[in-house]
Amino acid sequence: MTFPRPLTAAGAVLALGLLAGCGDDEPAARPTPSPATSDVATESSSTPPTASPSDQASAVPAYYVGETPQGDRLYREFLQVAGADRLVATAAAITSGDPVDPDYRTLWPKGRFASVEKTADAIVVALPDDTWVSAGSLKPAQARLAVQQLVYSLQGAAGARLPVRVTLDGEPAATLLGVPVGDGLSAAPELDVLALVNVTEPAEGTAVSGSFTATGRSSSFEATVAWEIQDADGKVVLEGSAMAEGWIDKLYPWTTEVDVSELPPGDYTFVARTDDPSGGEGGGPTEDTKRITIT
Repeated sequence: MTFPRPLTAAGAVLALGLLAGCGDDEPAARPTPSPATSDVATESSSTPPTASPSDQASAVPAYYVGETPQGDRLYREFLQVAGADRLVATAAAITSGDPVDPDYRTLWPKGRFASVEKTADAIVVALPDDTWVSAGSLKPAQARLAVQQLVYSLQGAAGARLPVRVTLDGEPAATLLGVPVGDGLSAAPELDVLALVNVTEPAEGTAVSGSFTATGRSSSFEATVAWEIQDADGKVVLEGSAMAEGWIDKLYPWTTEVDVSELPPGDYTFVARTDDPSGGEGGGPTEDTKRITIT
């Protein structure tokens, strides 16, 4: 198993270098693993991240696309942003297509928004030109998921379920990637667009020792989330289960303590998956994996 290079902290370069008014040759800084922070776009019972001063890092959510038994769905990871507007940073992350987890990707064509801002009743994104008005090479289902990728990410960064409005040359745009905008884009039901299990912690590339707290969200049969740790050869060396706070209607938080004190130092993979009472007849469980190092 090949592990990625050490992660570096993300900052204003990531956010501002991909939006209008900045150079195209800015280096694409990679974000660091982040704390288990909730966003109200997908967890109505949670408290949104507390805004930090511009010179301090704060965690902002970004949604990316990954494969599941139900087809492509959205997975969430967090970016560490310092010295940049949260909405600007999130929009830049989505269009740059550079998630930390290599299992994730973006559906967005390369480019940048002219501006992204929160008003009293909406999140407004301005298109730089008419490139993103149509779907381009995206299939209709991909375009719809790409739009939801943006909506979920921006609502999470804003900490509010505000509609996302799109403008072009200062006027309302009729479509975004071929998807009708109407009076504003709203988040689709979670079970229609989100992966049914998502690991928040440990984040991709995390170093752990002794024990750690694993957290995430899921909608799994009877709220049961199975987890395991695999060694570098893919052998399961530790396993257990966690109970989420609910299931059926949306994704709910889950948490569990994982004791790795008996495992030798090295590279491992933490896996969380939904329970599958059908025995694979429904396509199999959904899973999310994070590569970790035990020190």
